Amino acid sequence: MFKELEKSVLLFSGLTVICALAYPLTINAIGAGVFADQAKGSLVYEGKMPIASTLIAQNFTQPQYFHPRPSAAGADGYDGTSSSGSNLGYTSQKLHDAVKGRVEAYRAENNLSVSQKVPMDAVTTSGSGLDPHITVTNATIQAKRVALSRGIEESKVIDVLHKNTQKAYWGIIGEEKVNVVTINLTLDREFGKVKI
Repeated sequence: MFKELEKSVLLFSGLTVICALAYPLTINAIGAGVFADQAKGSLVYEGKMPIASTLIAQNFTQPQYFHPRPSAAGADGYDGTSSSGSNLGYTSQKLHDAVKGRVEAYRAENNLSVSQKVPMDAVTTSGSGLDPHITVTNATIQAKRVALSRGIEESKVIDVLHKNTQKAYWGIIGEEKVNVVTINLTLDREFGKVKI
């Protein structure tokens, strides 16, 4: 019986060292070496101060910035500690009213006609409420407003948009998208912050 107990203790100890120490430390070292930026949260710095993460949307509302998708994360949205979708179903009147209001607001802020289609991602929340990406179509519509607010040519904003467009992975997975955090930071770096 003691021989069996000794085997069990040795096996338990060996597996604990492998599974609880060696494996996590190895994976952490690989992550820090190969994916250093991602392992640290994909943070963006201004000097030595972290100001954003490219993984989490921020509520840009000023006209000189590209606006992210709406958010249902937290009371005011974009709350990283309350990541969630709205959980409202397709037949929900509350969802219908919210989307209708967002469509009207999007058309007004981007000077669109009533007949012009509004991109789906401009008026619906993402599953996490923190998705920093919008479609290229959504960004292209917003480019005119951003250019007017910044007092620059729309073609310059479109150039920044093209530089910040992320392609589909390996050309087949996902679709082209624009990270709102990185494009807005690029605009501020290239054209300066707009004083309101």
